[in-house]
Amino acid sequence: MPIPAPELYPPFNIIRLSHVDFGVTDLAASKAFYVDTLGLQITDEDADTVYLRALEERGHHCMVLRKSETPHVKALSFKVFDEAQLDKAHDWFKGRGHRVEWVERPYQGRTLATHDHLGLPIEFYFKMERLEPIHQKYALYKGVKPLRIDHFNCFVPDVDAAVGFYNEIGFRVTEYTEDEDSKRLWAAWTHRKGGVHDIAFTNGLGPRLHHTAFWVPTPLNIIDLCDLMATTGYVSNLERGPGRHGISNAFFLYILDPDGHRIEIYCSDYQTVDPDLEAIKWDLKDPQRQTLWGAPAPRSWFEHGSVFTGVEPRPSSLGASPIIAP
Repeated sequence: MPIPAPELYPPFNIIRLSHVDFGVTDLAASKAFYVDTLGLQITDEDADTVYLRALEERGHHCMVLRKSETPHVKALSFKVFDEAQLDKAHDWFKGRGHRVEWVERPYQGRTLATHDHLGLPIEFYFKMERLEPIHQKYALYKGVKPLRIDHFNCFVPDVDAAVGFYNEIGFRVTEYTEDEDSKRLWAAWTHRKGGVHDIAFTNGLGPRLHHTAFWVPTPLNIIDLCDLMATTGYVSNLERGPGRHGISNAFFLYILDPDGHRIEIYCSDYQTVDPDLEAIKWDLKDPQRQTLWGAPAPRSWFEHGSVFTGVEPRPSSLGASPIIAP
């Protein structure tokens, strides 16, 4: 199925992804992983919650960790252009029969909670408390030196349907993988902020969160993180990489946090600001689409994901499969 023409004048204006809200079973262990090992900065915490930001970010947080009985994802959040966009988003989702609710979130202004076509929980806001810049406080640069949150990737049972829905609200496709036999999409990368993606979709049991990605300065930071994790008790949390993707051209490493939430450490993709930029098509059978160089992805990378609160994943009807490591 051809990808849709980009919607250049969407019903409301999303600027970028903003933050993810994780349920974690051992808050101290998660804090040690994200702060002491990866290098995210604590902006607030109490006995049940930790708020984190990366080093270039001015907003209060890009990740929330909440003590929970079971691991889960509460919501994926996006920032809109101004207050008026929140009302436009509210009316658009309500008009299509989606649940809409104005919710209170610490350190944020008005926040709209709703869901996409699969029930995946998404939230929108305009105002978040600003913090002082720390990007030149190099004494704070620890771990992999995470600069900013970069994207989400979600398992979905029908990538064509996901691309169609998110295209309606302005997400433009940059690259995609098509199964040549069925002509259906196996994966697609879509953006708002001018990188390769803010949110991507991968065929599989879903909706589930495949990973959250953080941008780092250089590939050497990723190599340093491998050394650090291998010598501080996290060697088994190294799932895939390092390597370079064909799609996005990014240098990558995939790791698992103590609850199994997957994190990608990521750098070196390219700019996609032009609204008329043509999407790049990949064949599912091309071995360099997922790994330009490096070891093939393990089976866990195609099967393991984080569940969303209150959402029952559905199996995909597309049986096509990429190359999987033995």
